[in-house]
Amino acid sequence: MTEQARTIRLTVAQAITRYLVNQFIEIDGVQTRICGGGFGIFGHGNVSCLGEALYPLRDVLPLYRGQNEQSMGFAAAAYAKYHLRRRFMFCTASAGPGTANLLTAAALCHANRLPMLMLCGDTFLTRLPDPVLQQLEHFGNPALGLNDAFKSVTRYWDRITHPAQVIQTLPAALATMLDSADCGPAFLALPQEVQGWAYDYPVEFFARRTHRIRRQAPDAGELADAAKAIRSAKRPMIIAGGGVQYAGAVAELTAFADRHAIPVVETIAGRANLLATHPLNIGPIGVTGSDSANAIAEQVDVIVAIGTRLQDFTTGSWTAFARDAVLIGVNVGRHDAMKHLSLPVVGDAKLAITALDAALGDHAAPADWVAGAQALRRDWDGYVDTNTAPGNRPNSYAQAIGVVNALCHPRDRIVTAAGGLPAEVTANWRTLDIGTVDVEFGFSCMGYEIAGGWGARIAQSECEPDRDTIVLVGDGSYLLMNSDIYSSVLTRKKLIILVLDNGGFAVINKLQNNTGQPGFNNLIADCPTIPDPFAIDFEAHARSMGAHAVTVANPAALGDAFRAAKAADKTTVIVMQVDPHDGWTTQGHAWWEVGTAEVSDSDTVRAKHAEIEATRARQRRGV
Repeated sequence: MTEQARTIRLTVAQAITRYLVNQFIEIDGVQTRICGGGFGIFGHGNVSCLGEALYPLRDVLPLYRGQNEQSMGFAAAAYAKYHLRRRFMFCTASAGPGTANLLTAAALCHANRLPMLMLCGDTFLTRLPDPVLQQLEHFGNPALGLNDAFKSVTRYWDRITHPAQVIQTLPAALATMLDSADCGPAFLALPQEVQGWAYDYPVEFFARRTHRIRRQAPDAGELADAAKAIRSAKRPMIIAGGGVQYAGAVAELTAFADRHAIPVVETIAGRANLLATHPLNIGPIGVTGSDSANAIAEQVDVIVAIGTRLQDFTTGSWTAFARDAVLIGVNVGRHDAMKHLSLPVVGDAKLAITALDAALGDHAAPADWVAGAQALRRDWDGYVDTNTAPGNRPNSYAQAIGVVNALCHPRDRIVTAAGGLPAEVTANWRTLDIGTVDVEFGFSCMGYEIAGGWGARIAQSECEPDRDTIVLVGDGSYLLMNSDIYSSVLTRKKLIILVLDNGGFAVINKLQNNTGQPGFNNLIADCPTIPDPFAIDFEAHARSMGAHAVTVANPAALGDAFRAAKAADKTTVIVMQVDPHDGWTTQGHAWWEVGTAEVSDSDTVRAKHAEIEATRARQRRGV
């Protein structure tokens, strides 16, 4: 073979797209392209070269035209989450504000450890036409630009300054996105002229390649220490996080809990690790948890934390657990496994659980401990029954959740984020099938709901086209980002969207009130700069974007509208007002540390400060 035959001349943009097309992953014995396509808004920084490269590949790398770069990133995050981080989407944006709009989405992916590839325009490497449209000039550092801002919110960052870099950069970026411990977003800054520069690339660089997720085996010594601690436990508990699902370890977790009779509680990211009816599922834990899970957490002597980064909403700002409890951190990430002086078991959750199971043999937790935990869960179920039931009381989030929970298919996917809904869904949702709940609370990012629903539906339509993606969103998040209602209609990716209107940012108003302050600048009615408050016609707004839309007065009417939405062939938006003050889930909360005013003219603020500070004595001290 001649030297010429072993190379192919391509532009940088063409090389990037051709490489992505030829990368596959094996999932359940089936080889699937790792990159499911992309979300893109073209501008002068990416249309002429990257757009040219994407056009011939539009059938194998479908490009979804978003309405907003931030929402494109949210959609990509939800897509990756649905596929358990084994597939990803790219996002392409133009130089300047288009790329800047992706910063929040990159932070969300970073916090949630989700893969997303950003292919973003950049200023000219030669600097000959400087300053160019939308360029930020740093007088003392001409190499510094907007794209450098992504270094703090990505796991992999590079600027392509020569075509040959692609040969090193793309495999490194892909390896990062597929690494269980280091998974996160990757960012490639693509100077506008460099995108079009050509190079003689090795043909073998574009050969079809099949990847597999690496599974790291845990250390034998760490396993032995963990097994010894579990055998000594009289009151053990498992905290199951989102990492259990990413590792494909749900079956192993269930078998481990069953064999050793250890109660399991779930984090927000770990919701839907176990069915609601599983006898060892004691409920969600933490600030937005359940009385049952939080009650046993106060008594435990050994905690096995699997696949969780132990966020403050899980730990109650480290007050939820007995202070002398031994913590075992089972995590593929060393950083997470070693938190708060834990006994670390660094390794893949599937392998670690299997190894711990073998090490424990027939050991089981005391029967009275398990029975007590199960009795607490039955009490919590009774509370949820009452809390979600319609009745002679104001409309509430919990009632809406109860309606959807009763009428949806077990494989329907639930998507929500930020505001009050993560707490209400976490506490009140009864899991009908494994891995069906997406509550974005790693970054707690308003605006994720509808955009994430669109991305989740794109992924769902690849695997379960007959099922529905159901979005629960408050009026505040709806107003922040709603344009992907239009996207879902245009692309025929049907969503069912419940807009629960409480007249503003009601959950922060509740926090404001709970720290002794009067309502101020959260509810529309409490904004001094708004002389004439009025309600949004969400139904008319949604209709203007091509969706079916209906406003309902109560949970019974919500049920009728939901049934109609299930039968519809395109996106439906259902609007219901909920009370901003009454109807919140009042039980199941652990303490949460927030900053409070030590000095104030308000008696109620001072009293709340003293009350909150008094709980600090319960905080577990660690690193």
